[in-house]
Amino acid sequence: MKALFRRIRHAPHAPHAPHASHAPQGPKADEGEPGAGRRASGSIPRALLSPRSAAGQVFLLQVGIVVLLVVAAVTALILQAHRDSTREARRQSVTAAEAFANAPGMEQALKSPDPTAVLQPRAEEVRKRGGVAFVTVTDTRGIRYTNPIPERIGKKFVGNIEPALHGHVLVETLDTPSGRVVQAVVPVTGSDGSVIGVVSSGLKVRSVASMAANQLPIILGTGAVALVVSTTGTALVARRLRRQTHGLGPVEMARMYDHHDAVLHAVREGVLITGPDGRLILANDEARRLLGLPADVEGRPIGSLGLDEGVERMLASDEPVTDEVRPAGDRLLAVNKRITAPHSGQPGSVATLRDTTELAAVSGRAEVARARLTLLYDAGVRIGTTLDVTRTAEELAEVVVPRFADVAAVDLLEAVQKGQEPTVEAWGRMRRTALCGGAETPALPPAGKLVTVAPGTAADRALESGRAVAETVPHDVAGPPPGDPGPGPDRDRGPASDPDRVRALPEHGLRSLVTVPLRARGATLGMVHFWRAGDAPAFEEDDLSLAEELAARAAVAVDNARRFTREHAMAVTLQRSLLPRGVPEQNALEAAWRYLPAEAGVGGDWFDVIPLPGSRVALVVGDVVGHGLHAAATMGRLRTAVHNLSALDLPPDELLAYLDDLVIRIDADERTDDEPGEGAGVTGATCLYAVYDAVTGACTMARAGHPAPVVVRPDGTVDSPRVPVSPPLGLNGVPFETAELRLAEGSKLVLYTDGLIEDRNRDIDTGLALLHGALRGVADRTPEETCQTVLDTMLPEHPLDDIALLVAGTRLLDPSQVARWDVPSDPRAVAGVRRECARRLREWGLEEAAFTLELILSELLTNAIRYGTEPIGVRLLHDTTLTCEVSDAGSTSPRVRRAASTDEGGRGLFLVAHYAQRWGTRYTPDGKVIWAELTPNPGPAGGTADLTADDLLAQFDDDAP
Repeated sequence: MKALFRRIRHAPHAPHAPHASHAPQGPKADEGEPGAGRRASGSIPRALLSPRSAAGQVFLLQVGIVVLLVVAAVTALILQAHRDSTREARRQSVTAAEAFANAPGMEQALKSPDPTAVLQPRAEEVRKRGGVAFVTVTDTRGIRYTNPIPERIGKKFVGNIEPALHGHVLVETLDTPSGRVVQAVVPVTGSDGSVIGVVSSGLKVRSVASMAANQLPIILGTGAVALVVSTTGTALVARRLRRQTHGLGPVEMARMYDHHDAVLHAVREGVLITGPDGRLILANDEARRLLGLPADVEGRPIGSLGLDEGVERMLASDEPVTDEVRPAGDRLLAVNKRITAPHSGQPGSVATLRDTTELAAVSGRAEVARARLTLLYDAGVRIGTTLDVTRTAEELAEVVVPRFADVAAVDLLEAVQKGQEPTVEAWGRMRRTALCGGAETPALPPAGKLVTVAPGTAADRALESGRAVAETVPHDVAGPPPGDPGPGPDRDRGPASDPDRVRALPEHGLRSLVTVPLRARGATLGMVHFWRAGDAPAFEEDDLSLAEELAARAAVAVDNARRFTREHAMAVTLQRSLLPRGVPEQNALEAAWRYLPAEAGVGGDWFDVIPLPGSRVALVVGDVVGHGLHAAATMGRLRTAVHNLSALDLPPDELLAYLDDLVIRIDADERTDDEPGEGAGVTGATCLYAVYDAVTGACTMARAGHPAPVVVRPDGTVDSPRVPVSPPLGLNGVPFETAELRLAEGSKLVLYTDGLIEDRNRDIDTGLALLHGALRGVADRTPEETCQTVLDTMLPEHPLDDIALLVAGTRLLDPSQVARWDVPSDPRAVAGVRRECARRLREWGLEEAAFTLELILSELLTNAIRYGTEPIGVRLLHDTTLTCEVSDAGSTSPRVRRAASTDEGGRGLFLVAHYAQRWGTRYTPDGKVIWAELTPNPGPAGGTADLTADDLLAQFDDDAP
């Protein structure tokens, strides 16, 4: 077509243009009229500078390359001269410094009473003769003996003399107000080889660079000459190139016209060229054949050719046409038309004609094939977008209705819906999972109903063969067609005698059925039914292969969803088994919690409420990095570790330190156990550990990379306390820090994981602001209501991470339930404290626990007086349990041991451990606390029936009355 447009561009303006093969051949450019060569020569300079010509582009490109080469050469020479000058400056400064340092009499001058008087004249003489900027002599401390500026003598040398003090020569470059200076520092050694002084010599770089600057005119002149010579040569080459490429000779012109005719008349595509006056300029042989034109059509008007009205109107119009199908006799022609005005010297149009009659017969089949391919593509894209079994079945039904079938139903085994492995025994009972297009067909079971596959039906035959089965008179899947007795009792899988289900469906508009089993990895998951209704054509053989392909793709997606359902259920079950089942019994606070796993799988979020002695409770929230069974298992290990460490009553910072060591060990073990070639995973976790004391209202907490808690005050104000944040667990970071808060009674402490405030659609700051807004109106609500309010506001539609939320409403122990005594370090004070404790128990109505408490108190208090350090105190707490605490300033903790029969002591703590519900030691910044818990109303104490109170107390207190 390019040759064709070229023909139009050079066509004459006469109505009748000669045929291309008969066109006269003009003379060559160098054989034409006189003066042609002069015109060409006169336009050479302008053509050489024009970037639109090939010669001009070559000329400009070569000139640019030459300029770049010359500039690069000049720059390289200048840089080399600069480097040479710097190197020369370094050499001269080192030579001057070493020569002065090794000059005769240097050692005597440095050891003389006045080294400056001896060395200053020498240094100035060397500086002037050697052409250096300065020669400075210093002692080993860097104090100048000489300097060109006398005021600087006796002051500290500016530079590094450490290498010279160790016998090395140092050369450094300094930027001074007078320019860049190269300074050499050399040692002065004595006769014994030790360094007794330092000599520094400096030379300005510009003084050396001036020698290289003298060569710059020569370098620039040489570069200019090279540029001129190269440009002249390039111009000559470009001129010759232009002269050789302009115009074509007779041979080349004839060859061009021969090729033009061969292409124009040999192609199976008709070409029509019309002029601006509506006359036909050119028609090739194929156009004459397609339109039935005579041989002398060129030059005639379009209206006189006897063409079909539509083709004639299209050729006479000025509008472009693209792939428009026009009838021409018994043919169908695909027509393309373009205007030639932008490409030719005269306006006109060119039209191409292509015979599409042979394609009409297969166009219908091609359209059907294209529709099927589009359906398969859409099925691949739309089926399996989620890992939900039910939704996957619904997507299959939705994608085929109404493009392939009018009604579609998907029946799955009940085991598949639950994520279990499918079995052959369960084929007879399936659950209708999805139904699309069957709202007006009451004969079909709706979604959610149990479907029984009866013998002899299309569904039964499809299950047996594993292939698609078509039925022109469709029947319900629950029974055989009329007159078919079925395959026998050995294959009876359902109640085929139900008269309401054994019936044909055409009376409800369903005319054709295809049933395909859903099979994946060799197992049958269910089946899919396609119905066509009304005037729709019945399913053909080609439709069966399409139905099987759709079912195969859907079966893989259903099986993936089934496997995910099973794995997700297992992981959720494991994780929920590792999380607390409820809030333990305690009176320190009222707690409520929520845990929501992510849609993509379980994670490692956890929380805990752990009662501690002394009316205290520990609150824990943590998050293990990652998702899946590994994160859940790691979470379980960390939660168990927190329980064990909290039993030791450790402060929050120490507990997190132990937990950090555990995470590091877990990570090391997993790296050791990784198979070769597998990437070793890194175990990391965040955690917040808080201890709330219901006696004082103090809350001590520490966090390792975890989001800060939120406190809702009784007056409704909401704030995030400044708790120091430490690195996450497993990074072996800096020691953990704690913060202590005072929480008024009725406050709410809100702990959470980052999944609550962070999402793909919002950052952490936005999430925190949203959380604060949700908590502003919950001051008068219970923790349970607060949890629900927070989730209603914060929960994203599709959680990508686990969410753990713990809300604790604080309480304070009534002062009447607390009793304190300061005890002097005197064994005789034990009896008085026992009596005070017994009196307080009577006030609390706990007389039955008085004997056991006095027994335990005597042992703990006696040990504190005997082995502890003042101050010593006793505290009783009456809560869900009766707690006795004995504190002292010592750091040693007692331990239980079995005393031998000959030992005089060692039995007291054994009895304390026996009669107390539990006991232990808690360390404080001021010492330790030994505590013991008793039930407020204990039963008869086993083992005490044969002993009186005096007998037992006498073992611990010889001074007891």
